[in-house]
Amino acid sequence: MLRSQNWKQFLEETGALSRFTSRLFSQWFRPQYEISEFLRQCFVIGYKSLPLVMLTAFIMGLVLTMQIRPFLVDYGVESQLPAMVGIAIVREIGPVITALIFAGKIGSSIGAELGSMKVTEQIDAMEVSGTNPFKYLVVTRVLAATFTLPLLVMLADAVALYGTYLGVNIRSTTSFGLFWTQVFGSLSFGDVLPAFVKSFFFGFAVGIVGCYKGYHSKKGTEGVGRSANSAVVLSSILIFIIDLIAVQITDVLGLN
Repeated sequence: MLRSQNWKQFLEETGALSRFTSRLFSQWFRPQYEISEFLRQCFVIGYKSLPLVMLTAFIMGLVLTMQIRPFLVDYGVESQLPAMVGIAIVREIGPVITALIFAGKIGSSIGAELGSMKVTEQIDAMEVSGTNPFKYLVVTRVLAATFTLPLLVMLADAVALYGTYLGVNIRSTTSFGLFWTQVFGSLSFGDVLPAFVKSFFFGFAVGIVGCYKGYHSKKGTEGVGRSANSAVVLSSILIFIIDLIAVQITDVLGLN
């Protein structure tokens, strides 16, 4: 009985999120365009996430290098360390870890912000005043998350690779030029493009889930907390699912 109820709740949630997404696409290209609010959200969502993303990326590159080095030394291929870590960061670790950090910070923020507006009836007041709250609140945030996350991923990859460079030079000496020659020499178009493209889908998933949870928040302040928490959990799960699908597609297309 409990299992059937869980399945029913899951299907109802999936259907509601699908309707919410279809409503988003129906409003996406329809005037009036909230350009100023979109730019403001790009600043809030993208620029203000830079410190956390950059710090995480730097530590990630440094620690990953220090962890992999002993195994490569045992097999006598320590010289391949920049290439191996570079491929791992650009193809998989950089986009996924950045997206998860993004989901934790931005997904919860959007869910809590829209949830508080919902329970305090600010969204209802916007509808009464003739403003389109869905376009102003939801479309701008989803677009900002979709287009800022790929930029954050590229910056995070660069910072993580710099952390890798410092990690390589802890116990050996490699020139800056030689390090980047090894990294870029090991990368191909099939490594960079799929990682860049799937980061758009990661950003869209974080934005749409955060907005959906916040826009349908209930039960007062307790509901706001639940919306923020469930937005992080669901968007993180979607990131892994999208990543799995992206890996399968790139394998079929022969980009691996």
